[in-house]
Amino acid sequence: MSQKKPYFPNNWKQWKEVPDEFFYSPTYEEFFEAKVGLWELHSSVCCIIRETTAKGKVKEYAYQRKHAAETKIRRLMKNGATFTVCTNTEIQHIRPANDFDFD
Repeated sequence: MSQKKPYFPNNWKQWKEVPDEFFYSPTYEEFFEAKVGLWELHSSVCCIIRETTAKGKVKEYAYQRKHAAETKIRRLMKNGATFTVCTNTEIQHIRPANDFDFD
């Protein structure tokens, strides 16, 4: 017979009683900058490519070598795909020229 795991006491009541002033609440700009502007890729990853297929699905590819990523980008551009490339220094959204509205 398996026994029930023992009850693990927690201190949620103490946290609930702490006044809101004790917790730092960042502004929207600070939060956005921390979560969107300060991304960091793992040291073994050169870039990440996210492709949006015609059916609306997202496929993600991670590359360790720059040459392999460039080959994938050329293939996606040749096929007229919409995709996003993320490196340690920038994020670029690329879509076919015929998607642009030049009015």
